[in-house]
Amino acid sequence: MKAITIKGSERESVGKVATKALRNAGLVPCVLYGGNQTVHFSAEIAAFRNLIYTPNAHTVAIDLGENKYEAVLQDLQVHPVTDQILHVDFFQLFDDKEVTIEIPVKITGTSPGVLAGGILTLNTRKLKVKALPKNLPDTIEANISELQMGNKLYVTKLASDDYKLLHPDNTVVAQVRISRAAMKAAQEAAKLAKAPAAKGKKK
Repeated sequence: MKAITIKGSERESVGKVATKALRNAGLVPCVLYGGNQTVHFSAEIAAFRNLIYTPNAHTVAIDLGENKYEAVLQDLQVHPVTDQILHVDFFQLFDDKEVTIEIPVKITGTSPGVLAGGILTLNTRKLKVKALPKNLPDTIEANISELQMGNKLYVTKLASDDYKLLHPDNTVVAQVRISRAAMKAAQEAAKLAKAPAAKGKKK
């Protein structure tokens, strides 16, 4: 999985006054959990642009000068009106410890059902997985090349030895719905098929 570097500095004071002062200075207060001790730090708002405003999943390389950590985004708080980033929580990664993270779904292949006039619906855009950091994928590919009209692609088809999918087996990832045009065409075809049979009975 690709990593994004965020450079910051450790915080000496974590009170409300200090936190407000950080935000007024254009900095975001952050907390890193999961290690031997909780780490409080701050970073510039611009540092989070490529991490937050993207559909992709990333690990984070936190650079605090002398101390460096590998982590994943755990929680994010934004202002309800201005959308300003108020606080960010990270979870520290270790090579030998599994981590849970949401991974975006990437559609691959061409569905015969779509070619026949069906409508592809992506029911689940992200899937929660549990894996060692080295096995975290950038995306989870969902191959729709076998989906006929009316078919569904379940999460069980996306299983991998590298990670565990944390969803019920009946979770639908994608499906091909029958469009109104296709349904109307099928109804018309059914009427035409019945018409000769009806005429034959009258004779």
